Amino acid sequence: MFRLSSMMDVQNQYCVSRPIYSIRAFEHVHERQIRETKSLKERFSGSCRCSTKRVWNIVKMYFPVLGWLPIYQIKQWLPGDIVAGITTGMVCALQGLAYSLLVNVAPVYGLYAAFFPILTYFILGTSRHLSVGPFPVTCLMVGAVVLTLAPDSNFMQPGNTTGVNGTTVMVLNAAARDTQRLAIAMSMTVLIGVFQVAMGVVQLGFLVRYLSDPLVGGFTTAAALQVVVSQLKIIFNVPVGNYNGILSLFYTIGDVFKNIKQTNLVDLVAAVLTIIVVMVVKEINAKFQKTLPVPIPIEVFVTIIDAGVSYALNLSGHYGAGVVNTIPRGFIPPQPPDVSLFSSIAGSSFSTGVVSYAIAISVAKVYAAKHELTVDGNQELLAFGISNIFCGAFSGFVATTALSRTAIQESTGGKTQVAGLISALMVFIVIMALGPLLQPLQKSVLGGIVVANLKGMFMQVLDIPILWRKNKTDCFIWVFTCISCIVLGLDIGLLTGLVFELATVVIRTQFPSCASLGNAPSTDIYKNMKDYKAITEIPGIKVFKCTAPIYFANIEYLKDQIKHKVGFDAVRVFKKRNKALKKIHRLIKKGKLKFTENGLVPVEPLGVDNEAFEREQDPELVKEFEQDMKGGTSPNTEVEVQVDWTSVLPVNVNVPKVNIHSLVMDFSAVSFLDVMAAKSLKLILKEFLRIGVSVYIAGCDDEIIMKLEAMGFFDEVVNRGMLFLSVHDAILYIKMETSDNLDDPMADKISQMQDDTIPPPFIEDDDLIETYDNQHLAIHGLSS
Repeated sequence: MFRLSSMMDVQNQYCVSRPIYSIRAFEHVHERQIRETKSLKERFSGSCRCSTKRVWNIVKMYFPVLGWLPIYQIKQWLPGDIVAGITTGMVCALQGLAYSLLVNVAPVYGLYAAFFPILTYFILGTSRHLSVGPFPVTCLMVGAVVLTLAPDSNFMQPGNTTGVNGTTVMVLNAAARDTQRLAIAMSMTVLIGVFQVAMGVVQLGFLVRYLSDPLVGGFTTAAALQVVVSQLKIIFNVPVGNYNGILSLFYTIGDVFKNIKQTNLVDLVAAVLTIIVVMVVKEINAKFQKTLPVPIPIEVFVTIIDAGVSYALNLSGHYGAGVVNTIPRGFIPPQPPDVSLFSSIAGSSFSTGVVSYAIAISVAKVYAAKHELTVDGNQELLAFGISNIFCGAFSGFVATTALSRTAIQESTGGKTQVAGLISALMVFIVIMALGPLLQPLQKSVLGGIVVANLKGMFMQVLDIPILWRKNKTDCFIWVFTCISCIVLGLDIGLLTGLVFELATVVIRTQFPSCASLGNAPSTDIYKNMKDYKAITEIPGIKVFKCTAPIYFANIEYLKDQIKHKVGFDAVRVFKKRNKALKKIHRLIKKGKLKFTENGLVPVEPLGVDNEAFEREQDPELVKEFEQDMKGGTSPNTEVEVQVDWTSVLPVNVNVPKVNIHSLVMDFSAVSFLDVMAAKSLKLILKEFLRIGVSVYIAGCDDEIIMKLEAMGFFDEVVNRGMLFLSVHDAILYIKMETSDNLDDPMADKISQMQDDTIPPPFIEDDDLIETYDNQHLAIHGLSS
């Protein structure tokens, strides 16, 4: 329960004097529409003006490098870019080798994925700090498709030996398998690029807004677990089946434990030592970030040491250790993508492209905000799309960014994408000269590097208790997405999590928060009666507030909430009153009911048969009238009477009590209505009007009013006179119009206003007053 408090110091008090405003007090002058209705000739001539400056701005928009490169400060920026480029380039090359294991292709193609995308992003990208290259989550998503379409079982062929029973032994055609897997990875990368370019052309960068932080957090944490499990077969060097899809993670873990006795201890020890050393040194880098001139490139040192030890001891030949062994010097001739595969990988390519872009744009915005720069989301789509097409055409796989590499590039002094270009040069040197020297490198060491770099993703688990305290719905989204991705796989799990996230939005709007508002005495402040102390409900007036859009999915819930808040069902009241009237009519016709000064008296027609409401009458009421007419009672012969529904009725009919005379609906938090909601809302208003309850709508936005007009919401019964600028305006108007509130002090002040000169509808600054004036209405709580 909250408590409203105020500063009682006189200097902290202020008053505003103005008349009561309804929407009718303002004339809608659509200045914006007037400005937009210029002549076609003027607009056409303005849009077709061509100048050198305009052309140059368009060129710079699509090639951002032309904007920052001419103003490049060599003395201030180049030293930092060189240091950052060299450091990041070594890390990027080794991560490319490691992440190729996730894609299930030869390690050399990981070097290509770390080289080619940087060249195009240097020209087309808008972020000056991103380190472009492979990322474990997207690599695993591509690798899952590769394993699905090219499992080992598809490449088994008869060997030259026979088994015990005389059957031919089947052997694996590794060359054909690797060729097919490379074709799938290349084709998927190109298709991802095509999707990203198409999304950039049609300005669909906003789609990543649907990937909320809890959704991405749960997805990346599950992906990190999937990555670790996928590396177990390399770290233990045991045979594992190729699984993908539902429960694939558990099948893989089962195979690892089933074949655990075949573990190669040399590979296991090397992987465990790599994980421990890399994680410890990364903690040192983080702790002494401000004192270290550059982060320690521990991955480089570990790789060099292991390659040297493996070569010197011949770990592959003597101990059966798994080594890279396939890094030729120079570039392998590129192969064209297999277009025939596009139909089978389209869905996975689209989801991977969206995830790739979401990761890149989120990291780019973090560093852009840090350095007070801007990032163009749609241009980033074009940049990464063209980079992926270019990379896929040269046998690379999907590229995005990684927070760890970007952090290294920025923390070591990188100012622009010149650092990225230098890092690409470092990868180029590895491809052209140093690649063969890494052939003795153990694959388990690369697997250990992959696992060690996932610590940040696993630490996201600590977000769960924080989200639970802040917003339980976001916590459910995080947990549900994570579990879905673990159980169903990354692609289906991500889609399931997205559907769940959108469902929570729908549910939250389908069951919006509705409240009865009360007034803080002597102010224009209206708050929820349940949440605040010292809030009083105005007698005879119910203030109802809905804090969500009103549309087809929640209109029925809104009806129920209105019934609950006002304490009666307007339709039932109307039906019961009609039933009582008909019984009174029968008694009058039979002479059993007489009129006295204290009883019923003949009056003008009661208005029960409202012509404006005939088409919207309740079906049960229509049926009731039909039954009465079959029984000989005709509505046209009814005696015209007026009944005091608050007194005891002369017939035995239980008519619900209506303890309010006015209903104010606060629509200040309603952002839109659809056609069905407008139609149902109009029906609700008429249901109250026909039982004598006046209805007013307060705080309705002008855009909503124009939409209501377009949908034919207003007529003779439901008219614009119901609209007020604020709840307080509506309350004051009701008090002024209600005869039984004449002794109310506020009503007295309103009555005094009627004899005074009403100020103009648009208040100027000099109209603000500092003290109460008995001749005007003082409205408290409005900030000047």
